[in-house]
Amino acid sequence: MLKFSHLGAWVLLAAAATLAGAQNSGSDVYKAKCAMCHGVAGDANTPAGKAFKAPSFSSPDVLKASDADLTAVTKKGKGKMPAWDGKLTEDQIKDVIAYIHTLQKK
Repeated sequence: MLKFSHLGAWVLLAAAATLAGAQNSGSDVYKAKCAMCHGVAGDANTPAGKAFKAPSFSSPDVLKASDADLTAVTKKGKGKMPAWDGKLTEDQIKDVIAYIHTLQKK
């Protein structure tokens, strides 16, 4: 029984590490690729964000967008936002969108 409880503890630690890594990955990619326009807080209050008219992630239009919508915009671009398909992996895009949700004020 003791071996089983140790195995369970290791599984939980591995799962927690994976979730933390995904969060860091999304945060890291966001800071490197997105924050210059969308802002550290996701409010688009940057010179580039203002010039390109990037929306705040807390705007009604972005809040009502599904993850599929956000993925499509990220991959294909929109307005002056460049397409990131082929520049970011599927996992990076998924992680960035998960990170964006942490920035949204609903």
